[in-house]
Amino acid sequence: MRKLFTLIAMSALMASCGEKKEEKKEGFEMNRTKKEVKAADTSEGVPVDMDNKGVGPITSVTFADEIDADMAAAGQAKYQAICTACHMAEQRMIGPALKGVYERRSPEWVMNMILNPDGMLKEDPIAKALLKEYNNAIMLNQNLTEEEARNVAEYLRTL
Repeated sequence: MRKLFTLIAMSALMASCGEKKEEKKEGFEMNRTKKEVKAADTSEGVPVDMDNKGVGPITSVTFADEIDADMAAAGQAKYQAICTACHMAEQRMIGPALKGVYERRSPEWVMNMILNPDGMLKEDPIAKALLKEYNNAIMLNQNLTEEEARNVAEYLRTL
């Protein structure tokens, strides 16, 4: 009996020292590693179009050579309050990373997207392409005033 018990114990010990097999589970997998976005990086299916002004009330925006610190500060506060749920400066989230946005889009397009996302998503080809690329995640209208949108636009210049 003792020999049988010793034999069973030795067999169990040898089996437990074997190679560990990694089981792959089926289902959803999420990778949370950060991906830095360089200013020149663009979305694969979305064209860069600096001539497109978008659809909405803004037809002309002129940026001064120097960033207006007061406007940028007000824009940063608004951005942190409402935009960071979907956008980060250097990382894709629900929406695109916004660092270097003025190298891909005109200031008018950016402001029209902020002020009129519904109209842009219905009529603007770039907004439609972005919607498709970001799994139909719709940018909600935050009902900002033109002044608030201009402040956010100024803040985006600082990124």
